Amino acid sequence: MADRDSDLTARIARSVGSIDAGEWDSFAGGDDPFLGHAFLNLLETSGSVGEGSGWSPLPLIVEQDGRAIGAAPAYLKTHSQGEYVFDHGWADAWERAGGQYYPKLQVTIPFTPCPGRRLLGRQPTALLAALESLTTQNQLSSAHITFCTAEEAVAATDRGWLERHGLQYHWFNRSYSSFDDFLGLLSSRKRKSIRKERAAACQDLDILTLRGDEITQSHWAAMWHFYQDTGQRKWGHPYLSRAFFDQVGPAMGDASLLFLALRDGNAVAGALNFIGADTLYGRYWGAVEEVPFLHFELSYYRAIDFAIANSLATVQAGAQGEHKLARGYEPVITRSAHFLPDPGFRRAVADFVTGEREAIALELAWARNALPYKSSAKT
Repeated sequence: MADRDSDLTARIARSVGSIDAGEWDSFAGGDDPFLGHAFLNLLETSGSVGEGSGWSPLPLIVEQDGRAIGAAPAYLKTHSQGEYVFDHGWADAWERAGGQYYPKLQVTIPFTPCPGRRLLGRQPTALLAALESLTTQNQLSSAHITFCTAEEAVAATDRGWLERHGLQYHWFNRSYSSFDDFLGLLSSRKRKSIRKERAAACQDLDILTLRGDEITQSHWAAMWHFYQDTGQRKWGHPYLSRAFFDQVGPAMGDASLLFLALRDGNAVAGALNFIGADTLYGRYWGAVEEVPFLHFELSYYRAIDFAIANSLATVQAGAQGEHKLARGYEPVITRSAHFLPDPGFRRAVADFVTGEREAIALELAWARNALPYKSSAKT
């Protein structure tokens, strides 16, 4: 398809794997491990996305004079699973009105609620125009860009897209020299509580920190088992395939980080993370034994330890979770952008997201007041 306002053209590739890795990564950069060709291709080759998953890859490429200058990780979706920005109510309303909500167009990193760039390259408006054309020409109900940057949200809303807000909890490294240095900024009660939690969680357990090729196939098999258990309890069907866990080590290299708890040499719990240029991303946790506070130790406190030791600026510990506040994780706004061609449907959703943004703003203010930091340390 062509952008009538310029000499830019857009095309859809059949998969990220069909695109040259160097070309894709020239747009993605090396800061965000989930944007890289290796991760997105792994989702395809492992069968986590593609046939039968409800996620059909439609990576969008913008070209100028036959040369690619931008890209977006896009998917045709036949459901709303694995997105973490919930639009089931929109789907129900549109279908009750006689419309067909699915398939829809989704620009995102599958199963990954980590904010970051989605419109890659120097022409975000051209990518937005191409997404709009793809949606309207194929009579799709909608297009969505989830967990995008603030700048991308502005570019989208300037074209009439709707902006939606969410709330996550991230930890920020204020040049701490140690975990105790971080604890020094917390109130005395919270500081004592965290120390007690850490001591209780580690009692009679060995905690391993494994990175890259230190993670063996037996470790990955254990993590798959943990992931399966958590997935079945939380959402009924785990999104990632076993093949993903078999292949992720070689594919991601030193970007993989696993905190593993052992009792008498047997793995009982694990937390899988991925390392970016300045951020540690906590992604998957699971356990086969109930140990008080072990989730907090492996998923939150060990992540803080690692970030401090490796001078990482931020820890993103996944979606939602007010319980993270008491552990020093601070509330941040997440953003998504939504294109709905039907004027009546757009008006109804616009009313909803306006009210939702107001509610999120109130929740943000409450959460900031609930932070465990001493008054002088709150920002």
